[in-house]
Amino acid sequence: MAEDLVLDTAIRDWVLIPLSVVMVLIGVLRYFVSKLMRSSQTPDVKIVKEGQVIVRARNLRAGANFIPPKSFRSRRVYFSNEENGLLHVPKGQAQNAQAAMFSDPNMAMDMMKKNLSMIIPQTLTFAWVNFFFSGFVAAKIPFPLTQRFRSMLQNGIDLSSVDVSYVSSRSWYFLNLFGLRGLFSLILGEENAMDDTQRMMQMGGFGFDPTKSLSAEKDSLDIVQHEWALPKFEHRAEAVLRKLVS
Repeated sequence: MAEDLVLDTAIRDWVLIPLSVVMVLIGVLRYFVSKLMRSSQTPDVKIVKEGQVIVRARNLRAGANFIPPKSFRSRRVYFSNEENGLLHVPKGQAQNAQAAMFSDPNMAMDMMKKNLSMIIPQTLTFAWVNFFFSGFVAAKIPFPLTQRFRSMLQNGIDLSSVDVSYVSSRSWYFLNLFGLRGLFSLILGEENAMDDTQRMMQMGGFGFDPTKSLSAEKDSLDIVQHEWALPKFEHRAEAVLRKLVS
């Protein structure tokens, strides 16, 4: 049977709250540091144009049922025509995103700066947490959990008799590291609130490849099943008017 613990209020005041505040401040500071380190460069006109084409195609898919079938078919041909469609990428013209990154030193430098601005603060913060706060039971989840969550919530505590709902200080650090996106969206704005999970996923990438996005959007547009919604609106309006008249 799992053992229940009584958490000291001093742990809340000197471990839980300071650790949470420090993680928020480090996230905000890292954002402004990465913004200062970002090199100002003129965006490529071709990439901007292709991005706008993708946005227009997505808007067409989203509002496809609100335009007549003939208009939708003409717009789909305009985007996905095999000869001169905006989303069609001829063979042999596909760009290699990795080669494009290495051909542009500014892009490679920006990626290196972003990675350093993420790795260095995380390394120092984890060393600080591991040195000062290792071994503490910092909090308790207010609902029961299965044993599969023990390795995630009780990192640094090797006691199988402790209930799974208790959270160690080291695990609280990781929970804050990957779960503060909502708070950063309030502080920095939705566009600037990329959490560390997404940053780690982008570390393995080699830049943005617009040709793949164009091809994917073309395939998505080709499989759209158009169903005009206006006749349904007319029938509903007619039914409502008949009820009012009768």
